[in-house]
Amino acid sequence: MAPTLLIGSCEPFSGKSAVVLGLARQLRLQGLEVRFGKPLATSLEADGLPPAGEPLVDPDVRFVGATLGLEDHQLIPSLDAMEPALARQRLMAADLSPGPGFRALKDQLAQASGGVALLEAAGSLHEGLLYGLSLPQLARGLEAPVLLVQPWTDSRSVDSLLAARSELGEHLAGVVLNAVNPSMIGQMAEDVVPALESLGIPILGVMPRSPLLRSVTVEELARRLGAEVLCCRDRLDLLVETLSIGAMNVNSAMEFFRRRRNMAVVTGADRTDIQLAALEASTQCLILTGAGDPLPQLLTRAEELEVPLLKVEHDTLTTVEVIEQAFGHVRLHEAVKATFAFRLVEEHCDFTRLFTRLRLPAMAQ
Repeated sequence: MAPTLLIGSCEPFSGKSAVVLGLARQLRLQGLEVRFGKPLATSLEADGLPPAGEPLVDPDVRFVGATLGLEDHQLIPSLDAMEPALARQRLMAADLSPGPGFRALKDQLAQASGGVALLEAAGSLHEGLLYGLSLPQLARGLEAPVLLVQPWTDSRSVDSLLAARSELGEHLAGVVLNAVNPSMIGQMAEDVVPALESLGIPILGVMPRSPLLRSVTVEELARRLGAEVLCCRDRLDLLVETLSIGAMNVNSAMEFFRRRRNMAVVTGADRTDIQLAALEASTQCLILTGAGDPLPQLLTRAEELEVPLLKVEHDTLTTVEVIEQAFGHVRLHEAVKATFAFRLVEEHCDFTRLFTRLRLPAMAQ
């Protein structure tokens, strides 16, 4: 039987996909075949489930496969989907079993020879209980070790890890702490990591918080805001890392904008002075709120600088809330993020103990 590893988290958007990419790349560089899947599909596209008879492959799985150059047979189809109609069916049937597909998956993994199967669990420790596919259930059912990815703010973040250790028991093979304040990395290595190890929580990596990995495309912001795109539709793939609100006088705004990078700037439709100042800074998109249309010279300048203009019906406060909610809560589906994830995992994670647990050959780090 080829080794199988589960990658999970205690809360959604913890950085699992970034770790999957970095780990899979290390395995492939050692000449090992990687198969990847999500037993429970959690990120279906707007068009929902595939036609009957076609395999259910989560979009996250397809992105990882395309990024790593995996063949179709290396993508493991999902057994079920976090989809409202399917969830209702299971609830009405009071059916909490994983179904016959789980046995087929287990047999498939048991018959595989060579390589490693990486399976990404749902967003939290208990998500998927309705389907019999929560992380602890998968770990017990597949008798597979678990790699957890956990955001770390401060020592209070340990509660989730202690709960996971209690529930996963011997299946917990290691933890990668993610989104750590870069200024804390050194101190973490000196005291926090040894303390966690003494509590039976093996730490395999401490990755710093990354504005790039938390960033969101202009297209995603436009979708969430229901915005009208006034220009530069071909630039909606730009990545926004920070948010600025243009509510001050123009001199203060210009000084503030100079200190920011890759911004989305939210300002009133009537603040042409702020809008023009924002276009001269590191602005990825300009979002106009309130009544009124932008002046022609603003549209002309935005087109010259290739900065998308978005017009929204929301007020400024609501617009800001929507944007702030988007940061760090989007799927990793951009090539530039994947490339950065490779480097981040390589520089900040050591999977030696994990590879030993999986009985893999000695691997250079």
